[in-house]
Amino acid sequence: MTIDPRIAAAVNGANGEAEAAGTRPCLMNRRSFLLTGGIATTVIMVGIPGLPEAQTPAVVATYPRKFITRLSELVVDEPFDFEYPDEGAYAESILIKLGREAGGGLGPERDVVAFNYTCTHQGGPLQGTYQAADKALGPCPLHLTTFDLTRHGIFISGQAYQSLPQVLMELEGDDIYAVGMFGLIYGRYDNLQG
Repeated sequence: MTIDPRIAAAVNGANGEAEAAGTRPCLMNRRSFLLTGGIATTVIMVGIPGLPEAQTPAVVATYPRKFITRLSELVVDEPFDFEYPDEGAYAESILIKLGREAGGGLGPERDVVAFNYTCTHQGGPLQGTYQAADKALGPCPLHLTTFDLTRHGIFISGQAYQSLPQVLMELEGDDIYAVGMFGLIYGRYDNLQG
């Protein structure tokens, strides 16, 4: 395959041949392009001194504080079901005392965790799939994804590529409260807009 010399001259700007061929020469080489792009990016990111800055208000998500159950009433490997952060679609959650330390765990043994019950792949229901031997939730009935509850709900196997959203909790005396979510609930663009 040969390259038309007029095209090569137009791209390379060789010795005025581009003008003779009726095309314009390339006015910027790669080094000039990168330098100009870097300067433009810096000006946009840093701003120009003296110009007013954009005033964008910060958006703060305020999750409700909801009483779930009492720590003393939990039994190892017996799931406790509840809804959080609201009672809308995909709000079903599991609270479980695992009997061994877990990421984000609550209580003296740091073994009480809570997660949303909806698979992050395609929204399959995970109710009734807790596996006590593996401390896992799943497999999802849609595509067999299984999640490790001792490691912040990370997926073990299957089609999902995101961890289960973990319910953040506080312990006040013997009372367990849900206070937030770590991760986006499947089917929502905002956890508080069920």
